[in-house]
Parts: sequence; C-alpha cells; structure tokens
Amino acid sequence: MVKENDSKSDDNSYIKEFDSSASTSGISAFTSSSVASSLYKSRYATPEVAIREQKAVRWSKVLVFFALLMAVSAVATITCIIIMDEEEAEFEYQFVGFASEIVTVERQKADQIFATMDVLSVTIASAAVATNSSWPFVSVPNWSYKVEALTALIGGEEPIITFSPIVEEYQRGMWSGYSMQEAGKWYAESIVAQKKNYTVELLMNGTLPFIHYYDVQNNFMPTPVMGPVPTLPAWEQYPLVTGHRNTMYTNYDMLQFPQVATLFHITNATRRTSMDFNTDIREASNSIMQPIFEGVDLKSKDSRMVGVVWLTMRWLDYFQNLLVEGTSGIVVVLRSSCSRVRYESVDASDQDPAETVVSYLINGPNAEYLGAFDAHDSQYDNLEVTKVLVDLDVDESKIPEGNCVPTLTLHLYPTEDFEERYLSNKALYYTVAVVFIFGFTSMVFILYDFFVGRRQRTVMDRIMKQDKIVSDVFPTAIRERLYDGHKSSSGDDLLGPSDFERQTNNLTEAPLADLFPNTTVMFADIAGFTAWSSAREPSQVFILLETIYGAFDKLAYRYGVFKVETVGDCYVAVGGLPEPDKEHMVAVARFARGCMKKMKEVTAKLEMTLGPDTSDLNLRIGMHSGQVTAGVLRGERSRFQLFGDTMNTAARMESSGNPKQIQMSQTTAKLLIEAGWSRLIQPRRHKIDVKGKGQMQTYWLRNSNVDTSEKNGSQENSGTVDTERSSNHEDDDDLGIVVTTKQERLVEWSVEILGSLLQQVMSSRSDVVADKGAVSLKEQMIGKDKKVLDEFVPIISLKRFDSDELQGRRQGNRPNSIGEEATSQLRDYISHVASMYRENPFHSFEHATHVTASVKKLLMRIVDTDKRNALVREKETQSMELTDLAGHSYGITSDPLTQFAVVFSAIIHDLDHPGVPNAQLLKEETRTAKLYEKSIAEQNSVDLAWEILMGPEYEALRSCIYETEEELIRFRQLVVNTVLATDIVDKGLQELRKARWETAFAESVPSATGEDGIESEDRKATIVIEHLIQASDVSHTMQHWHIYKQWNEKFFMECYG
Repeated sequence: MVKENDSKSDDNSYIKEFDSSASTSGISAFTSSSVASSLYKSRYATPEVAIREQKAVRWSKVLVFFALLMAVSAVATITCIIIMDEEEAEFEYQFVGFASEIVTVERQKADQIFATMDVLSVTIASAAVATNSSWPFVSVPNWSYKVEALTALIGGEEPIITFSPIVEEYQRGMWSGYSMQEAGKWYAESIVAQKKNYTVELLMNGTLPFIHYYDVQNNFMPTPVMGPVPTLPAWEQYPLVTGHRNTMYTNYDMLQFPQVATLFHITNATRRTSMDFNTDIREASNSIMQPIFEGVDLKSKDSRMVGVVWLTMRWLDYFQNLLVEGTSGIVVVLRSSCSRVRYESVDASDQDPAETVVSYLINGPNAEYLGAFDAHDSQYDNLEVTKVLVDLDVDESKIPEGNCVPTLTLHLYPTEDFEERYLSNKALYYTVAVVFIFGFTSMVFILYDFFVGRRQRTVMDRIMKQDKIVSDVFPTAIRERLYDGHKSSSGDDLLGPSDFERQTNNLTEAPLADLFPNTTVMFADIAGFTAWSSAREPSQVFILLETIYGAFDKLAYRYGVFKVETVGDCYVAVGGLPEPDKEHMVAVARFARGCMKKMKEVTAKLEMTLGPDTSDLNLRIGMHSGQVTAGVLRGERSRFQLFGDTMNTAARMESSGNPKQIQMSQTTAKLLIEAGWSRLIQPRRHKIDVKGKGQMQTYWLRNSNVDTSEKNGSQENSGTVDTERSSNHEDDDDLGIVVTTKQERLVEWSVEILGSLLQQVMSSRSDVVADKGAVSLKEQMIGKDKKVLDEFVPIISLKRFDSDELQGRRQGNRPNSIGEEATSQLRDYISHVASMYRENPFHSFEHATHVTASVKKLLMRIVDTDKRNALVREKETQSMELTDLAGHSYGITSDPLTQFAVVFSAIIHDLDHPGVPNAQLLKEETRTAKLYEKSIAEQNSVDLAWEILMGPEYEALRSCIYETEEELIRFRQLVVNTVLATDIVDKGLQELRKARWETAFAESVPSATGEDGIESEDRKATIVIEHLIQASDVSHTMQHWHIYKQWNEKFFMECYG
C-alpha cells in the first residue's frame, strides 16, 4: 500500500506502488482493452444506440405477435361464446320446464289437501246428523278408518288431525261425563285400525275427566272459567298417541296452544278455512283449521260453527316425489305474506318483524330441508320462477286485528349442480382447436424469428454485459466519452490492443485524462485487520470486507462521493470529481464521519457471526484537498485512476493517523473552516514528519456531534451540522443494527456455533426410541460418587457407524434448526455460564470464546469424514475396517457429538477460574483445593457447568445433546477429558499422557480389523482431542504479534498486576 512505502515520495513512485498493490491484491475492479475494443468494433456505435435498435426490433415483433394473438383471441372467443350461449339457453329452458312442473304438482297437492279437509268437516257434521247427536256431544263412528282413507289423499308422513268440538261454559260438566263414557269406544276402534300396542284400560287411565291444560310446572290444571269464552277440548285424534306423563290429549283445551287459538279466532270470525305457516314446530310445518257447522247445509249463513278439524303436517312432505330420479339441484323458497309469529309468547298476536320463509332442495323424488331462510344462490336471481301456491281469498275486514291469513308464494331457483348437467366441455374443445390452428401459424413465425435473431441476440447480450462492466469501472462522464468513439488519428480505438502495442513508439495520441483542481481525497484503513484476518477463515475475511465496503458504498452514494477503489483493507474515495463540486471537502468530511460511525455499528453486529475481537477493529482515516489528474490509463486492464501529490499526501494523512480518528491536512482544515466546520476541527498537538514534505501541521476531525451551545450562531454553520446529524441518523437502520454489549455479542456467537453443531448431532441419530427413565437415572448418578478427576480415562470409545448408517447420513434430511425452545435454553445456558466467569484479565469469558474459535477452526481443517476417516462396520461380516486415515482424524469428525463436546468444553473450561494457578490454590488451602486436591480449577469448572446443565430448565437442550444412556456417558467422558487436558502442569496427568503417546505411536501398524484396531484408533483419537484443546488454549494468543502483545499483557496483569 502507498502508506507502507516510504522510500519514494514523487508521483511516479506513488503510481508504481499503487499499481503493484492493486495487481497483487486482486480486489480492484479492472477491465481489459479487448473488452473496450469489442464495444467499438461492433456495428453499433454506442450501447445506447444498441439498446434503441434492440427495442425497435422487439417492438416490431411484439406488434406482429399481438396481431396474431388478437386474431386467435377473437376467433376463439366468438366460438366459445356461441357454444356457451347454446348451452346456457338449454339450461334455462330445462329449468323453466322443471320449475313449472313443480308448481303445477304443488298446486294440485294444495287443492287436494283443502278439499280433503272440507270432506272431513262434512263427514263429522253428517255423523252428528246420522246419530241424532247434539253438539258438542258428537263422536264419529269408525273415526280412524275414515281419517286414514282421507290422509291417503293428503299424502306425507305422519300428518296430525284433531277433531275438537266447541264446548260452552255451561256444557263443561256434561262434557266431562260424556267424554269418559265415549272415549273408550273410539280408543278401541283406533287401536284396531292403527294396530297400536295399547289397551283401552291403559288409555283410559291416562285420560283426564275434565277439560285441562298444563301450567308452567307441567302440572294438569282445569281450564278456568272465563265468562262466556268457550273451550276447545281435543276429542278424536289421528294418529293415536300419548302425551305428557303417558296421558292422552283427550280433553286438553286446544285453545291453550297459541297457534291453535290464533287459527280458531280467524276461523270463527271469517267462517272460512284458516291456515298458519310455522317455522318453529317440526322443522317447518303447515297448520290448517277447517270449521264444522251444525247440520248438513254448509252454505247456509245461519249455520252455527260447532267445532273444528285441525291438520298439521311438515312442508317437507309437500315437496316429496316431485321429480324423477336424476333431476336434482332445484331450490324451492316458500314465502309467507305474514310476518313470523312467536308462539312461545303469551300474546299469540305478537309479531316478529322477520319474514317467514323456508328453503328446500329438490333432488329427484327426494327433498331436503335447508332452513328457515332464503338459501338460494344469488347468481341465479335472474332465473327466478315465482308462483302463488295458496291464496285463501279471505275478506281482510273480517280478520281480527293483529292476525293474518298468509298467502304462500313459491320461488324456484337452479343450483350449480343443476347447471352442470347442461354445461359441457364442448366450448373448450372447439376453442382449443381454433387456438391450435392459429398457434401453429404463430409457431412458424416464432421459429423464423428465432433462427434469424439468434445471432443478433447473442451479440446484443455480449454488448450489454460489456456495458455493465464498463459502467462499474468508469465514472459516467468517462464512460460517455468512451461511448462517443474516442479514436486516434489512424482510426484505431484508443483502448485497443493495436494502440497498446504502438504506444512505446507513438506518444502523439491524446489520452482520456482531465485535471480536477478542486478535490478532496480520503484514504480509510482498517486498523488491526491483518492480525484479525490471520485467525479467520478466508470466507470470514471476505464477509467482513464485503459488509463494511458495502455500507461505505451506500454512504458514498448518499453524500455524493466517488469511490475510486479498494486496495486490500484500504478504501479510497474522492469528492469533487468526476462532477466538480464546490463543497467537495464538506461531502468527504461527512462521508468520513459516516464511515467512522458505520464501522463500529457493522463490526458490532458481525461479532455475533465472525467471533470475538471483530468489534475491536477500528478505522483510520486520512484526508487531503488539492488538484488531481484523473483519467484512463491505456493498455491491458485499463481503469480509471487518480494521480498527483494530493493522493500521496492523503495516504500519508491516513498512515500517520490514529485508529478511531480522522486526520486531515492544513489545506483541508482551512477549507472546512471556511465552510463553517470550525467547531468540529481540532489541531493536532505536535507536527508530524511526512516523507517528502517535512514537518506538517495536521488536524483532527471530531467524530461526535457538538452541542448546540457550541454553535457560533452562523446560519450556514448550523445548517451544516444539523444536516450532518440528520444524515447520520437516517442511515442508522440500513443494516438493522441493534446496540448490544460485547458479552451479549459473544454469547450470540457461541449460541450460533453450538446450535449448528447440535443440528448435526440431531441429524446423525437413528429413529431408535430412547429410554428416558434410564437416561434420567444416569443423569442423577453422574458425579455423585466420585470426583471429576476420577472419571478421567486414557481412551474414549468413539461412536461407530455401519455402512448403511453412514450412507443414510449423506442422503438424509438435516433438520432446519434445533427448535425455538432448545435454542432459547442454549442461549440462557451460555449467558449463565458467561456470568459465572470472573472478571480476570486473562481467564475470562472472552478468552474462552477465543479458545472456542480456535477449536472450531482446527476441527474444520480436519478432513470431512463423510468421505474419509470413518470407522465402518460391514453388516455381513460384523467386522471393523478403518477407511482412509490420511487426514489423521481417527474418526473424530465422523461423530458430531464429539465435535460438540470439544467445542462445549472450550466454552466452559475456565468457568469460575480464580485467576491464580492450582499450586497457589493449594498453598492458600481454599475450599476448592481441599475438595479436589488436583486439577482444582478444571474440576471445579466441569462440576459447575454440569450442575447448571442438569437443571430442569434445560431439559429440551439436554434432549438435543443426548437421547440415550450411551450418548450421555460418551458426552460426559468427552467433556471430562477435554477440560482436564487444559491442566498441563499436573505431573500425574503428564506421565499418563506420555505413556499413552508412546503406546499409540511407537507401536507397529495395528490390524485393520478386530478389537485391537478399534482400541488403537480410539487411543489416537483421544490424544488428538486433548491436543486440540491444549493447542487452542495457548495458540490463539500467538497467531499475530498484536494478538500476542494483547493477551500476554492480560496474562501478566493477571499474574502480577
């Protein structure tokens, strides 16, 4: 980079150094002269012309295709409309025919019912004359036989017919005697005629000898005497049924039914048949009351009304057997001209404002009750067939006030089911045929256009891609000048290869270059990037740079600053070109302050994914104002470049500055002061020595906004600062950044690492059902009867996969996550662990996360065992064979639980570390020293972390880590061995590890099969696991000189501070 080369200070040295850095870094955007040459050697002069011509051709094709499409659409639409109109006409014709048939049949049924009731009334009156009986003491001989014959004409299921004489008040006593004397006779006739399983004695026992009603407690009460008001006792009935408490309806005062009372008042007043439309009883029913007159001359106005016949039957019965089988889907809506009557009210005349309407669905000979509402589909309103079903033509003046005799109207509508019977796919077939014919014609045109225009499209696509490359590399003004065909006197392209070959011999051609006298150049370098990147994977390095530079690019666009290039971790930008700007220094100053703020926000967010120390990265910015020469340097890999002393000085301002600060030259400071930025400029205390410049007075540009009390009252100045503040706030949410503490970010990073490993653990499991009771019992037993050090084993048995299981892991579907509950518990657990780390300079939670990052990095470097390094058991032989140990992982990465356990151990290995060695703890005879005696801090960390994990609040997390007793034991053993491996001072453990090493690697090559081979590989795997944590515990502090100084300073402060 420019700032690192202090051997030369002139322009040429700066350019050579800059070019060298750019070519080696590979990050700056370049374009070759061959790409530019192809732009001009094409038949199109400029991309704008190419686009214009391409649009013209495209529109001509669109017009032709549109004409064909309109022709196809017109013919297909007309064909479809004609056929659909024919089917629609057939559908309407058939519906009207069936609707008329329904209306005709229903009217005949209604007339037949009224005629039957009239005949029944005459039959009863004739019986009184024939038996010389006086009213009300009349009984109809063979009642059941006569009514049964008449109900056959009415039709329907279970119509209820009741004969009730009118009994005056003075006749009630005689009626009681008469009814008890004659009831047995018609009971006997009805039992035989209706084939009832009753006896006369039983029915007589249920017959009350007085006219009665039911009170609110359903008790029998004699109907009170209310002056001249008559009673209407139920007498002969059909069919014969028992009522409340096995009593007969005989002698029940029918006027106690509000519905019957209403009909009686109307019938008595009009001396005509009355009818009621009820939707509350028996689904929806029809009640008809026929008056009985004394004598046989029914037309005589002097005839006295002596009784009534009351008929009740369901409307559903009216609509049975209307159509033949196969004709279905007609909705019949029956409306009454009277409002709905609430018969449960005491006042029978109480009216409900809702209309009285019921709906039925006719399906062939069957009818279905839909409800007491209009159930037809409104889309068929235009096909409605309306006819009057019943109109009794009663003189309304004779109807008592508050009562109504309904006129019933039928409304018939089709349904979609009915319509589908007459709609077919014929219209579709004809339409498809027409479309196919025209489509074939269109295909001929399309194929012709395809073959003719294929080459043209290929050329145009290439031109557009090249235009995109040029647009990304060059400013708009330079790009337009290139598009204008800037040529040499010989006619060759200035950027072409031929020009490049002759440039050493011919320097008379004018290059694309301009002088910009008023600009401000900014260099921004990431301080600490080299040390940080040395401990990261390449993908993480690029994630950081892309995120930071992407945020800077947005700010550059907002403030009108031109991004020149990026060289390594250095970001170069300039204000005042390619479009001159008098306020170039203000724009760059705002941009620099925005970059400084955005740097902290971005690194704070990325620390959750890129690991510890990311938020410690800072920006160092340098600015200088002056003239620059800008243009396109011709030759291979042409690009837009800046030259001049201003570039060198700006680079020196950055290299001699401090992290988190913006340093500027005196020239830039003076321009900003003139622009009203004096409050934000602070001179540096000492002059700096600049290569090739000598001593220079530089200035700092403050990062934080000043208070209003510091303003000098200048309107221009106030506007500048306020705009700066609002601009920064507008950009705060560009990346969705949430301000958090460093520990919270480290916790989130740890949760993401452990969560991804747990996801792999869950995906590697089989579908075997675990014994949760055995697992719970084992959890309670672990650590209860011995110390952690006593659980240390020299060899850990790793999980073995047979070949089918390993293949299933490759092809199986990995779960998307461990679940919200387990993730929440994992986050809570890591937070709890972090809070239990003491505030030691070295042995802290931050140190644990660094060890974790190192362990994870080393595990990623081990060869993937999905392809190699797996111990495979062949099912047929049940023998073990070691597959490809070239990566020396010894099966470690074949088991995700092993990886999780090692990373988990790195998180907890220094939990509650006191900050002093184990030897010092023994000298001080602390509580933990007395308890553990050896490896004190390590054993204490395991016990505390395990105790927290066994809490009931982490049940879901534990079920993700292990499901079986075998997994629990293996996880515990891995944690114990891994954490104890961080104690490299204990002599007993040292001797054991040394002996194990000699046994593992001094022996001859073990057999590939049998127990000896498995045990040997497990021993080596155990050694590798322990060395992973040991190396990570130390090596993470030694990956770069800056990191080495930082962590050794912390270790020194912990030991001697």
